[in-house]
Amino acid sequence: MSTTPTGSVWKQPAQVWAVAFACVVAFMGIGLVDPILPAIAESLQASPFETELLFTSYLLVTGLAMLVTSWISSRIGAKATLLVGLGLIVVFSLLCALSGSVDAVIGFRAGWGLGNALFISTALATIVGAASGGSGAAIVLYEAALGLGIAVGPLLGGLLGELSWRGPFFGVVALMAIGFIAVLTLVRRGDERRTPMPFSAPFRALRRPALAVLAVAALFYNIGFFVLLAFSPFPLGFGAMGIGFTFFGWGVALAITSVWVAPLLMRRMSRTAIILTTLPLLAVDLVMAGLVSGNPPALVACIIVGGLLLGIMNTVLTEAVMEATDLPRSVASSAYSAVRFLGGAMAPPAAAALAHAFSDTVPYLFAAGSVLIAAATVLLGRRVLAHIDDEGEGPAEDAAAILVGDAA
Repeated sequence: MSTTPTGSVWKQPAQVWAVAFACVVAFMGIGLVDPILPAIAESLQASPFETELLFTSYLLVTGLAMLVTSWISSRIGAKATLLVGLGLIVVFSLLCALSGSVDAVIGFRAGWGLGNALFISTALATIVGAASGGSGAAIVLYEAALGLGIAVGPLLGGLLGELSWRGPFFGVVALMAIGFIAVLTLVRRGDERRTPMPFSAPFRALRRPALAVLAVAALFYNIGFFVLLAFSPFPLGFGAMGIGFTFFGWGVALAITSVWVAPLLMRRMSRTAIILTTLPLLAVDLVMAGLVSGNPPALVACIIVGGLLLGIMNTVLTEAVMEATDLPRSVASSAYSAVRFLGGAMAPPAAAALAHAFSDTVPYLFAAGSVLIAAATVLLGRRVLAHIDDEGEGPAEDAAAILVGDAA
């Protein structure tokens, strides 16, 4: 990010570390089920299409819930919202672990998505409000938690998945229960006056042309993101540990470019130029992944390269949305995230259906086409996006509020 911390990132109050730990675990949930998708399909006698609905139910509910999380937290307060979100994740993760059918796991993943939306939409604001060293230090800490969670999630899923497909779900229960206790005991209730957010605010935000263009572009971009993440475990043909290591590398690559490479590029290029360069490169990578889908080592290389490009896109889209409107950033984030997650929700089952009807190559070509539509959307909307390339930085709190749009 462009904001520079004014103090040590690591010298923080206990309540900041409590929320940061819970953030790591929440972000681990993004890739945690990746290594066990084939095992779930085999153990519960489910088709790949049914198994991919584990992502769909989670992302669809997360996205829709993002439209109301600001409305809820502005009324019950940040700590209560954090605890409700964490509590829901613990309960529904446990129910997933105890399930006996894929339909039950799909349904309980939806409840997990609701808890995740409540938690991640509130966590960063809590860290910013309590961190020492200024908002810049808080944002760096949050990005570190995000990167660590995305990278470690598939690896932990692979390790526990070697024991049983239920193992990763039990692991989340244990870790999130610790996070719940830490937030309950260490996070103080804020004494600031709450300003209730209108329920309709995120819906009205999508009438703004610049935000609408970015949201539509993000919807199609997210199709590419989640085809690569959610469909790839099937053509790879690895066991849980092999898939876990593959997507650990993917997560590390994504974290590196998101935290370090993207800010470096933004100091040298305009945001729209980066987007219009990175999206075609991502489309090429997805086409290559489709062409080598029967060659696991080559497919692993495409997945890692994809992680590098996805990290750049995530950060640049965050910055672009941050500058797109003069709306409160939490409102812009809610509207943008809701639309974006719809792309993630539809991608995994669509990929599985295309693979069943044609071959493993076709889902990646579908993803590449979607990414090019995202690029075309930005290109055609470049006139209304001109102001996002202007120099100048908003308050650090604004940067913090919008980052949740790329957290899941």
